[in-house]
Amino acid sequence: MEIWPGHPYPLGATYDGSGTNFAIYSSVAERVELCLLDDDKNEQRLELTEVDAYVWHAYVPGIRPGQLYGYRVHGPYDPPNGHRCDPSKLLLDPYAKAIDGHVENSSAVFSYSFDDPSQRNEEDSLGHTMVSVVVNPFFDWGHDRPPAHEYHNSVIYEAHVKGMTMLHPDVPEDMKGTYSGLAHPAVIEHLVDLGVTAIELMPVHQFVNDTNLQDKGLSNYWGYNTIGYFAPQNTYASYGTRGEQVDEFKAMVKAYHEANIEVILDVVYNHTAEGNHMGPTLSFRGIDNASYYRLVPGDEEHYFDTTGTGNSLRMSSPHSLQMIMDSLRYWVTEMHVDGFRFDLASTLARELHAVDRLSAFFDIIQQDPVISQVKLIAEPWDVGEGGYNVGGFPPLWTEWNGQYRDTVRDFWRGEPSVLSELASRLTGSSDLYEHSGRRPMASINFVTAHDGFTMRDLVTYNEKRNEANGEGGADGESHNRSWNCGEEGPTDNPEVRDLRIRQIRNFLTTLLISQGVPMISHGDELGRTQQGNNNTYCQDNELSWVDWDLSEEQTEILEFTKTIVNFRHEHPVLRRRRFFAGDSGHGGESELGEIEWLVPSGERMEDEDWNTWFAKSVMIYLNGAAITEPDQRGAKVEDDDLLVLISADASDIDFTIPNESYGLTWHEAINTANPVVEERVYGPGDTYTVTGRSIVILRRPAEVRDEERAQLDEHGTEAKQDNAVTAPSVTEHGEETEGELDA
Repeated sequence: MEIWPGHPYPLGATYDGSGTNFAIYSSVAERVELCLLDDDKNEQRLELTEVDAYVWHAYVPGIRPGQLYGYRVHGPYDPPNGHRCDPSKLLLDPYAKAIDGHVENSSAVFSYSFDDPSQRNEEDSLGHTMVSVVVNPFFDWGHDRPPAHEYHNSVIYEAHVKGMTMLHPDVPEDMKGTYSGLAHPAVIEHLVDLGVTAIELMPVHQFVNDTNLQDKGLSNYWGYNTIGYFAPQNTYASYGTRGEQVDEFKAMVKAYHEANIEVILDVVYNHTAEGNHMGPTLSFRGIDNASYYRLVPGDEEHYFDTTGTGNSLRMSSPHSLQMIMDSLRYWVTEMHVDGFRFDLASTLARELHAVDRLSAFFDIIQQDPVISQVKLIAEPWDVGEGGYNVGGFPPLWTEWNGQYRDTVRDFWRGEPSVLSELASRLTGSSDLYEHSGRRPMASINFVTAHDGFTMRDLVTYNEKRNEANGEGGADGESHNRSWNCGEEGPTDNPEVRDLRIRQIRNFLTTLLISQGVPMISHGDELGRTQQGNNNTYCQDNELSWVDWDLSEEQTEILEFTKTIVNFRHEHPVLRRRRFFAGDSGHGGESELGEIEWLVPSGERMEDEDWNTWFAKSVMIYLNGAAITEPDQRGAKVEDDDLLVLISADASDIDFTIPNESYGLTWHEAINTANPVVEERVYGPGDTYTVTGRSIVILRRPAEVRDEERAQLDEHGTEAKQDNAVTAPSVTEHGEETEGELDA
């Protein structure tokens, strides 16, 4: 076969219409062989003789998309010194744009003997491992463009490609569990109706199905076991795995963009599927182990692990960093995704032992003209020492706010002394983000995510039920901050069932009225259950898949979710770009702050009210006329005034509508105890009885506020003392009357 010198850049296999350029980095290789495979996996080896700056390269005319290939790297096998080259293993190209096949549970993929790990195992892994695929980069994107939603206008929906569609009745059988299934009009219509602006996909980079899980009859469902950072997962393809999954993924992104929904990827750049020193040799380990992985200083046979998975990528290596940055750019420029959520992002910051918020990785992201312009979301922790870093990431980044999750869960399960903390979380967590120059949108607010209880299980179980995972129930978080509402597990008790649905509405409402960016976990809007399993990473079955066959209760949850998401979209006072300036006065309406905190009696909260350990109720006034940030055209933004009555007390609580300086006319908008809004109007001094453990939102329309102000201005100061403004009031029987309220 004819072979030309080719070029050292770009890395990977690049098809140009006539042939393919191959390039792979290895600083330790003594020889590198390009292995071309036919449909029967017969191998033809081509030795690469061109090397520039440790990049081995060649151009092979006539090699077209669909060609299977791999590499064999000859070099030192010296584990004590960090080298693990093994030419008996067919290796994946780290830059492979598509990957075919799967890793078998075979000794052939391991470089050591199971009987004696000190001895080499030279079984050939060909036929037992994945192989790389040459892809066609050309795709008709048409007029595709990113929706580019501003963070403060975003509602993120975390989802699993397979889990979303396997049980959907409108998705054809041959499309279930695939990119095409996720792009089906019925699925997209559901998200559009829900008010979602971005779908955040759990890992779609090619991952490995762990052999230890295969032995148990389980599988790596979540996919946090990446081996290919440029390749879309091949098992999610509906019409082939010989590179066609790339076009199918692109078509999915295009469909979501047409629906004005962004696509964000959950990415795992902190470790790979090769595991620790006892793991398989699939790619990086056999190419240049010491360049790609962090090794233990002085004991380079072992891997420095801050992820709990066996290894961590070496972020101080320029070649590891280059691979990650090339991968990120590829997914933005070629696959058109709109952002990334970085799994265990603290690991990416580790240059030495500690987490360094100014590490090379963040510096490179900051200056990159492509990556710096998309959504960047950090999971701001890992399992290493000093790895919990909520609030510690640089200004460009947003973060999954774990403190928000914990506080909201604690408040609604009735924990004492949470009210002050809740106030910080509701207003965007300025205590975590303002010091670094960030704004409320730095906080990705969530109550549930893929890892942990679903929202329905959060109000159904006090204890996890993980026996199906085959680990004796030892896996998964044991401190879930959940509350079963009085009975453990499913029940026919109508009072418990009603309370559970109310608690779900409370969680959803709290999430959607909080400043920051709300994230909903897939299926929570449908009342999805995992039967108490809070760690379904290995459950690729009905336990984890979204069930679209809804009961009456689940339908009510869905309709309420649509209502509260739409309510957020309608009210810019709930999605401000800047932190609240705080209370500005105690006097008339003109002196009201952007936000006011009141006790149930309608008086402003004092320090002792915040410090009362048993306090579980609060009233929040949001001033729709005091939004300080302009819209994108520079115009002033105004909204209705909102009065939010929150009570986690078990008993009903009487709230008193505050004095006339806050407004004369209030309409019920949201009630988590009764989602059917009552056509009643409230005024100063009226009592609103809030059902135990619920939220009520009252709305004062902007046009009514303006009319009331005009009336007050017309009467003047002296007239206010002698005259009354007629406004609707409510009798103790709930009937509207014309009553006089002091102006």
